[in-house]
Amino acid sequence: MAGDVGLIAIGAGLAIGLGAIGAGLAEASIGAAAVGAFTEKEELFGKGLIMTVIPETLVIFGMVIAIMLMQLAH
Repeated sequence: MAGDVGLIAIGAGLAIGLGAIGAGLAEASIGAAAVGAFTEKEELFGKGLIMTVIPETLVIFGMVIAIMLMQLAH
């Protein structure tokens, strides 16, 4: 049972860590494109901000999975 808890913790860490890496890579390219669009047309700021925030859902989903995994350990 003790070994299972360690593997569950590793899985929870991977769920959050890999989700955060994926979100960071996505936000880098989306943010650059959003800033470029904003410099040409100021009214695109709201759309660019929303598009920049959308990849953060990957981290939120990873956190939900990590919480669910940690509940298995108890």
